[in-house]
Formats: sequence, C-alpha cells, structure tokens
Amino acid sequence: MASQFVIGVDLGGTKLAGGLVDQDLRVHHRVQRPVDGRDALTLLDTVQHAVQELINEAPGEVSAVGFGIPSLFDRRTGTSVVAINLPLDNLPFEALMTERLDLPVAVDNDGNVAALAEHRAGAGVGVDDMLLLTIGTGIGGGLILGGNIYRGWIGSGAELGHMVIDLHGPPCQGNCPNNGCLETMASGTALGREARQLAAERPDSALGRALSAGREVDGRLVTELAYDGDPAALAVIKLIAHRLGVALASYVNIFNPELIVLGGGVMAAGEMLLEPVRALIAARALPPSRDNVRVLPAYFGPEAGMIGAAALAFDALDDRTPDGEAREEAQ
Repeated sequence: MASQFVIGVDLGGTKLAGGLVDQDLRVHHRVQRPVDGRDALTLLDTVQHAVQELINEAPGEVSAVGFGIPSLFDRRTGTSVVAINLPLDNLPFEALMTERLDLPVAVDNDGNVAALAEHRAGAGVGVDDMLLLTIGTGIGGGLILGGNIYRGWIGSGAELGHMVIDLHGPPCQGNCPNNGCLETMASGTALGREARQLAAERPDSALGRALSAGREVDGRLVTELAYDGDPAALAVIKLIAHRLGVALASYVNIFNPELIVLGGGVMAAGEMLLEPVRALIAARALPPSRDNVRVLPAYFGPEAGMIGAAALAFDALDDRTPDGEAREEAQ
C-alpha cells in the first residue's frame, strides 16, 4: 500500500511552520516562513505558497491539509472569529484555503492541534486528561478531557493563555481587551519585555552588556545567557516560571489533569523553567490533584502544532464518506 500524505501547517504570530507528513506522523519535508501580519491577503498568500512548496516536494499525492491557527474559531462556520496577533478576524479561513488549494482542508485552534499531537503520539500517549500550553509569541492552550479535545460549545474554548493572573497587570497584547492575562505576563513576548527592562536596570550584567551592545534581547538570548549563569537572565526565567506556576496551580485545581505538557519556544529554557513551575504547583494547588499531576516538556517541541495539524487532516479524511462528503452531512 502506497504511503498517504497530508500537510500540517502551524500558523504562529511571527512564523509559519509546515510539514509533509505520512500516516505514522513522520515528517518528510519542512518549510518555514516569516509571517507578515499587516493584512489578511498577504498572510493567505504566504500560507498558500508554503503549502504549494510542500505539495511540490511530495513523492505521492497529498490528500488533505490541516491548519492550526492562533484564533478563536467557530467550527459551525469554519470562520476565524478573532485572532490576537494576526489579521484573521471574521475570516472564513477554511473555505478560502479550500478554494485556493483545491484540497480538503481541516482547521482548528493552534493549541488544540498541539494537544492532539502530544496526546496521539507524544508526551500524552495513554493519558485521558491532559492540559497543554504552547508558550511562544503568545500562549496557546489545549485540553484533552476524557480522551477527547475539549473545544467548548462552538469551538472557541480552552483559551488558557487568556486567564487573568494579575487584575492590574499590563494590557494584553494584540486584540485582547483584557489586562494581566497569562499571555501578556508569561509568553515569549513577555520574557523579552522583562529582560529588556532588567537589562537596563543591571547594566553590568551579561544581559545589560548585550543590550548596550545593540543585541536583540529576546527569549533566545535570555535562555542562552541563563545557561551561561548570568544572574539577570536567570532572574527573568525565574519570574516567568513563577507566573506560569501560579496559573498552572489554578488549572490543576479546575481540571485535575493527569499531565501538563509545556511546549513552544520558551521551553528552550528546559529545567530552569520546569523546576520552579513544579515547585509553585506543589505549593499552591490543592491536594490530591497537586500530588498526582506530572509536568513535562512537549515531546514534539516546537513542531507539536504542525504535527497535530497533520493529525487533524487525517482525522478529517477518516470522517468523510466514500463519495467525499462529510459523514454528518450525509446523514
């Protein structure tokens, strides 16, 4: 039997990651693109060109394309209702990409598809109740409850990055109308913001010298300097970990998950971040939930969203009748 291929696309706030993926969720070819968030048409063109490159590289027919997008999504209409960091508001994303690509398309929130990847073939295999955060430009969330993705009533639930952890905190980024959300307090964007502030306050630190030298003070640099032992960089990592731990303790109390999976670019900090997060959960969450939950890094790392989008595409193909119609529409 010939291999079947789909394409998985993880559309993030600053970059696109796509892959040509087979039935075993193995990636055969990858593309990355910077994302221009100025207007929807440019964004859609970028997505289409990236997918076309993957189609051209495929050794066989591509059967479908799955997308994880950073948006509140209405599954009833296939519409991206509102996105915090990209121009996807009120956009019929599924229909537009189906027309552009002339292939079956499946779309879901980026946190949901990352959770699907980890549940299906990663850190969460065999776990029926798990929670996932992807910590990058923003913070995406995904929930597996009772073995299934929890999406809420119309498909826009589990926005875990938009739980408020500081009532009087800074305004959330992008289109979010709130203040003090976890996303604006503990994302990669927040990590860079806090690092630049501390670098200015501690000019004699390695972080401060990097700022004075004109280097870009972002999460990657902070993590590098923290591994080198710079106290200022370590303090920033500890601050972000503290905020994450406070939020995760609340999630433990609310959902009683067996497993919490943390992914995204910020997880390059590894145990420097995970150890204080676990300590905060142990100190702040209620027993018995706190005593049984595990906290692990994502098995697929930053590729969880891409691989989960491919899994979503395969699921959509399985849900279609032999004549190509969706089963629920055929009934």
